[in-house]
Amino acid sequence: MPEPVVPGYRRDSGDVHPPLDWPDYGSTALRAPNRAPVPLPHTFTELTGPLLGSDRIRPFDHDLTRQHTGEPMGERIIVHGRVLDGDGRAVPDTLIEVWQANAAGRYAHSGDRHPAPLDPNFTGVGRCLTAADGSYQFVTVKPGAYPWRNHHNAWRPAHIHFSLFGRAFVQRLVTQMYFPGDPLFGQDPIFNSVPEPARQRMVADFDLSRTEPEWALAYQFDIVLQGRDAIPMEEQ
Repeated sequence: MPEPVVPGYRRDSGDVHPPLDWPDYGSTALRAPNRAPVPLPHTFTELTGPLLGSDRIRPFDHDLTRQHTGEPMGERIIVHGRVLDGDGRAVPDTLIEVWQANAAGRYAHSGDRHPAPLDPNFTGVGRCLTAADGSYQFVTVKPGAYPWRNHHNAWRPAHIHFSLFGRAFVQRLVTQMYFPGDPLFGQDPIFNSVPEPARQRMVADFDLSRTEPEWALAYQFDIVLQGRDAIPMEEQ
């Protein structure tokens, strides 16, 4: 019987990921470590649980517009792409989770007090597994911008949160997908904490070829885990 592979993840060096302490993003003052990190070796504990496979996927988890009895409000969109490693190889059977605000810019969460309407037909969470070629697809609605009180008149650009898992929970990576041409990019400290040119890798491409006529627009968002073209990630 072959030896099981102990999971691990190496954070890329270079100007790819945002700094852990970014003064313009107020919350990092409390979240950022004030001591140098100590790497901990991974053991077989990381292989024993939780196991993240197809048994965690329900029929409409990938379609956020079909999880309730009615249609959600807003602009229906298709978000698709591939998950690749640093050498451009497909990463299959990887669990992807997404969460987002609704079309009015409000999360279905008790902590969101933004005075925008909740949508009873939109929860804003989904999940799927990548196929053999690393591809994935979600159907959802385009999220709205929302205020977040980080600074005067602070508004977050429309975005979708992505969480990727490998073979085990310790391989979790989190990033955000933005939409092209958003006028709020220039004043958003989270988006601007990522150095250029890596920052632009978080912006999806409009994809007319995958648009469904009279039904949904489409955006392509490929996720590269490491290497020169890596998507900036938040470490968890």
